[in-house]
Amino acid sequence: MHADAEFARQRDVCPDQHLRFGAAQPFDGAAHQSAPAFGIRFGQAGRTQVHAADVRRGGGGLAALALDAGAAGITVHLREDRRHIQDHDVRRLRDLRRGELNLEMALTEEMVAVALEIGPERSTLVPERRDELTTEGGLDLKRHLTAVKRAAPKLRERQITLSLFLDPDPVLAPLARDSGATMIEIHTGAYANARGDQALRAELARIRTAARAFHGAGLEVHAGHGINVTNVGALLGAYSFTELSIGHHIVSRAIEIGMRAAVGEMLAAMRV
Repeated sequence: MHADAEFARQRDVCPDQHLRFGAAQPFDGAAHQSAPAFGIRFGQAGRTQVHAADVRRGGGGLAALALDAGAAGITVHLREDRRHIQDHDVRRLRDLRRGELNLEMALTEEMVAVALEIGPERSTLVPERRDELTTEGGLDLKRHLTAVKRAAPKLRERQITLSLFLDPDPVLAPLARDSGATMIEIHTGAYANARGDQALRAELARIRTAARAFHGAGLEVHAGHGINVTNVGALLGAYSFTELSIGHHIVSRAIEIGMRAAVGEMLAAMRV
């Protein structure tokens, strides 16, 4: 069976995972000739489930398919309630030993212990609420700074890069720098939900200001949440992100047109 047909067939399970495609060169905001790497989340789309793939069968399933198509790495969100991805799924993906594995997780002792056991290349700390459909905002770094500082050296000793999922707030830049993290993913949900030119410009200005502040603090700056082919161009015009995490938009399109075509469509949109 063709790989994309197999992808469409396996629509009864919904693990919470991203795939980061392409080892592209850093995006040149002036030349607009290259695109950043980007990631795909397999999870919820709005209020409904996107039944996309099953990593529990076939040694990684869709993850292997996406890596074959040029993915630079895989991101999985192992939630505390295990509603999607399970521990053994993460271990199977780790066993692939292909691309970079990024484990999104809550800032808890349990999840830090899982990361230390499995050994992904990257761990991204995100907030979690049991009643949310998907991650709804950035980590409250002011509140959790001490806990992040406690986790950072443990992950560093295991050679795991620490990333933080944060709102576009420049005030957080010195806190992020001092936390032990080396990487930031800016939450772009407010931009994705903005309506009207004035609101869009305001959100892009917020993102650009925050990204510059994080970069100025010595952090690698990525972005993600709610990005699609319509809004990605303006986002990259606002700041030259080297990696984007792109979710249900890619999955929805991949179900309709196949993974390779969906990836190509997004890459074309990035090269504004």
